[in-house]
Amino acid sequence: MGLGSFIKKQFIDILQWTEDGDGVLVWKHPMEDNEIQYGASLTVRESQQAVFINEGKLADVFGPGMHTLTTQTLPVLTYLQNWDKLFESPFKSDVYFVSTRLQLGRKWGTPQPITIRDKDFGMVRLRAFGSYSYSVTDAAKLFSAVSGTREEYTRDELEVQLRNLVLATITNTLAASEVPFLDMAGNQLLMGDAVKQHLVEPFANYGIALDAFVVENISLPEELQKAIDTRISMGMIGNMGTYAQYQTAQAIPLAAQNEGGIAGIGASLAAGLQFGQMMANSTASNMAAATAAATPAPAAAAAAPAADPNSPEARLEKLKGLLDKGLISATDYDSAKAEILKQLIG
Repeated sequence: MGLGSFIKKQFIDILQWTEDGDGVLVWKHPMEDNEIQYGASLTVRESQQAVFINEGKLADVFGPGMHTLTTQTLPVLTYLQNWDKLFESPFKSDVYFVSTRLQLGRKWGTPQPITIRDKDFGMVRLRAFGSYSYSVTDAAKLFSAVSGTREEYTRDELEVQLRNLVLATITNTLAASEVPFLDMAGNQLLMGDAVKQHLVEPFANYGIALDAFVVENISLPEELQKAIDTRISMGMIGNMGTYAQYQTAQAIPLAAQNEGGIAGIGASLAAGLQFGQMMANSTASNMAAATAAATPAPAAAAAAPAADPNSPEARLEKLKGLLDKGLISATDYDSAKAEILKQLIG
C-alpha cells in the first residue's frame, strides 16, 4: 500500500449500534475497506451482543458494556491472525451486532386445519392460533445456524422458521395428547404450557429462549360447531314434555290477540299436550301393551258410556251448529267459545 493510500484510509475507532430499524435482529457494522483501529472502543448496549468474524470464521463474542479492542480482549481473533504480543496496528474484521431484546406478541396460527382423533367426535379437524414471545440469548448460535453473513437479518425472516417449528410441535402435541376437544378448548392455558415445553429445546438450537407461548383459541369446522351448539341447546331444554307444554301455554295469549286466532287454540293445546305426553308416556305405553298381551281378554267389551250433553266438546259442537245455521253471529260464537275454552283450561 502506498503512503497516499495509507493516509487516505480511514480507521474505525468507535463501534456501536443504536438499533434504529424496528424488527432488525442482526446488523453488520459497515466496514467497506476500512480497518478497526487498535484500541478502538466497542459499545454493546444492555439489549445487544456483538460478534467478530474473521475470514468467515466466528471469533469473539462480546456482551453488554464498553470494551477496548486489544489483543488481550480479542483472544480468539488474536489466535486466528497469528498476532504477536506487540501487535498494535489496525486490523480487519467483520462485526455483527445482535439484538437480544424480548420480542413480544408474535403471532402464530394453523394455516390448514389439523386432523386428530377425538373420542367424542371421532376424526376432527382443528384450527388454533395464539401468540408467543422470545429473545436471542446466544448470538454465536444464531449467527451460525440461521443469520449468516448478510448485512441485516430481520425478525420476520427468523419467524418464518420459528412458525414452522411451532406448527409441527403443536400438531404433534394435540395429536398425542388424546385430550377430547371439549376438554382441550376449556384448558387452553395448560395446552399452551404443554406446547411450550416441547418448543424450548428446538428454539435453543437457534440460540433463542422461548419466554411465553399462549394458545388463544382452538376451534372446529363450522358444521361440527353447529352440531355441538345443538347438543348444548338440547341439554339446556331438559324435559321435552314440560318444554312443549310451556311453549303451548305461551302461545295462547299471543293467538288470542289476533282476530279468529282463538279458534285454533283448542287444536294447538291438544297437539301440545299430546306431544308433551308422548315422550314421557312412551315407556309406560310399552309396559301397558306387554301387560295387556299377557292378560286374557274379557268375554265381551263393556258398552261405551253415553256422551255427556253438557261436556265442553258437546257445547262447542252445539255452538258450531247454531253458527252454521245463522242463528248466532260470529262474534257471539267466538265469545262463547272463548268462555268454554277458559273453563276447560282453568
